[in-house]
Amino acid sequence: MPEKTALITGITGQDGSYLTELLLGKGYAVHGIVRRTSNLLRSRIEHLRRDPAIYDKNLFLHYGDLSDTTTLRRIFREIKPTEVYHLAGQSHVGLSFEMPESTCDEAGMAALRLLEIARDQTNPLKFYHASTSEIFGNALESPQTEETSMRPTSPYGCAKAFATMLSRVYRQSYGMFVCNGILYNHESPRRGENFVTRKIARAAARISQGLDVDLVLGNLDSKRDWGRAQDYVVAMWLMLQHDKPDDYVVATGETHSVREFVDAAFSFVDLDWKKYVKQDPAFDRPAEPARLAGDADKIRKTLGWKPSGGFEQLVREMVQAEVEALSKS
Repeated sequence: MPEKTALITGITGQDGSYLTELLLGKGYAVHGIVRRTSNLLRSRIEHLRRDPAIYDKNLFLHYGDLSDTTTLRRIFREIKPTEVYHLAGQSHVGLSFEMPESTCDEAGMAALRLLEIARDQTNPLKFYHASTSEIFGNALESPQTEETSMRPTSPYGCAKAFATMLSRVYRQSYGMFVCNGILYNHESPRRGENFVTRKIARAAARISQGLDVDLVLGNLDSKRDWGRAQDYVVAMWLMLQHDKPDDYVVATGETHSVREFVDAAFSFVDLDWKKYVKQDPAFDRPAEPARLAGDADKIRKTLGWKPSGGFEQLVREMVQAEVEALSKS
């Protein structure tokens, strides 16, 4: 029987799937909460679900919803997790302007429900909350640290700022082991298709194969601190292995524009992006964060974390995955 039992919300997402693989590799029993409305084919973890040596042996899925406190309490009571990784919720910033109420419930109130359940557990557990660089928004300083003031510019950022502060309150007021991972943009071949990085990688591959003719994007000058999701889930795990809980910025410290991402992606398939990329202001956000770049000095020094790959590797991995997927289909 594994000594450590992890519960992951958002297990079918990009981060959840990589974290699941990491924890299984470390001998954990991993439990994930999935919605009944989720696709029956949970593509990012389907390879694990179909492995009889893993599924129902060390990996278990439970139906539940972040708004259903009764079911969440039942799951906690049944599995008695030693570590909880709260990753779930609507995380598309642009979409949060279209559906602000549900975004705030999923990104804000859900964290409160889980913290309350965690507080009531007989055996103490360690709790990871997935915070985000979006809490800084129009930051007054760059790069940002764990002490930077929160000035979110989107409903998603506001909800995450609420959940991040709550996590600190529960840590300070109740002595709970709660960590905020303030993660900057992190991407991978498993990124959702409605995110700009995946959209670019997919378009580059499809245009190179003659399957598409153009790519329409918003602001090409928008800059982000982009890292690899595979590296960032290691940071999550390290936070809960430390002897005391704290908040950590997880970032590369480098910013790259959407234009640079496009250039690198199209270069990988030997195409001149200027011939294929069009701009449409309709894709611009109502409010754009300024100068979001993270200072990960604290997690590097305290936990020994560092990213294993850079920007060029990230883009190459994403485009390569799209090219390979097309060749298979």
